Amino acid sequence: MQPLAYRMRPRNLSEVVGQQHLVGPNKIISRMVKARMLSSLILYGPPGTGKTSIASAIAGSTKYAFRKLNAATDTKKDLQVVAEEAKMSGTVILLLDEIHRLDKSKQDFLLPHLENGRIILIGATTENPYISINPAIRSRTQIFPVYPLSIEDMKVAVNRALTDSERGLGKMPIKLDQDAEEQLLTATNGDLRSALNGLELAAKSTDPDKDGIIHLTLPVIEESVQKKAIASDRDGDAHYDVISAFQKSIRGSDTDAALHYLARLIEAGDLISICRRLIIIAYEDIGLANMPAVQRAVTAVQAAQQIGFPEARIPLADVVIELCLSPKSNSGISAVDSALEQVRAGGTGEVPDHLKDAHYKGASKLGHGTNYLFPHDYPQDWVAQQYLPERIKNAQYFHPKKNGRFEQALGNQYWQLKNAQRNGLRHHPQHP
Repeated sequence: MQPLAYRMRPRNLSEVVGQQHLVGPNKIISRMVKARMLSSLILYGPPGTGKTSIASAIAGSTKYAFRKLNAATDTKKDLQVVAEEAKMSGTVILLLDEIHRLDKSKQDFLLPHLENGRIILIGATTENPYISINPAIRSRTQIFPVYPLSIEDMKVAVNRALTDSERGLGKMPIKLDQDAEEQLLTATNGDLRSALNGLELAAKSTDPDKDGIIHLTLPVIEESVQKKAIASDRDGDAHYDVISAFQKSIRGSDTDAALHYLARLIEAGDLISICRRLIIIAYEDIGLANMPAVQRAVTAVQAAQQIGFPEARIPLADVVIELCLSPKSNSGISAVDSALEQVRAGGTGEVPDHLKDAHYKGASKLGHGTNYLFPHDYPQDWVAQQYLPERIKNAQYFHPKKNGRFEQALGNQYWQLKNAQRNGLRHHPQHP
């Protein structure tokens, strides 16, 4: 019998989980399928993220013949068979795994068929195609990244597999504990293939209890996916305790503690939580004090997602150390939260007339936009003008700190503009 991950492959685009930037409503691949104007493309990203699923869904949605080959192990003769089929049927969608390993003879054979549209090539690779794939192939394809699936996407797919009686495990009386499900979703690091196959192994290797129920507990899932949970209790609170301690250690500038909690998250294989939390930490706790470090954190997360474990630990460790030792500031989140608090308490007021939309007939009769001062018409592209609603015109949300040179410079500019605004409106009131 074929593995669960194979059986649960989507039959059309609507069954694809994740990768909504490609297959969601009105997105590029959905548009191609709807218009039946398919072009060859390359999907690159980590294993188990849906590259093959997207290809099979495209084929299912278009009713074109679908063939799958491997650029490393299948021969030129195998390509010839696909080409002959394309001549007979008109169009064949060819999923070519490991396309970065396509040698010159196979490439030379394939190119004419891509040119005339008989073969629609969907190349799949875990390598950066801009580096690893021959320019001749690259120039005839569109290149799209695929990303590790979110916990929510993984959960949808797992639940679908548990309830599908035709292709999935729906005929088996399975009870999946909450902490076991969390481990299945996090430990497989966004790799749906691993999650589904681990789930099937767990289900088929576990004896029913006295009530006939196949009870999948945390230890069962740990053994089936070969990843231990970080630490766990019945409610899974300890997992979130580690994530919390991770952020607080970085916020508190304790490098060794942060590396300890990072190691526990790495050991659990929880790349998704690490990456999400690091971006939050960078913007929330370092923020304006060191924006270059924030950007480097985003870059490190992207690198980690691209290369996966075990190598992902390298950029993650580097950026954790930098964030720990960086100056800290939460003035950004404090500013927007202060604004939100006032808005939610009803502190809004009418948008000043001179700021209202004036791009319609009759706006001037209402006084909308008529007294607006265009800053670019003034020296240094600035002029004193009231922007806040009248009832909250003196509101201040941003309170710059002085923990880093960058925010100090922003703070100096902020106060300079703030004072100039106040003085300008005091001495030359634009609007009575």
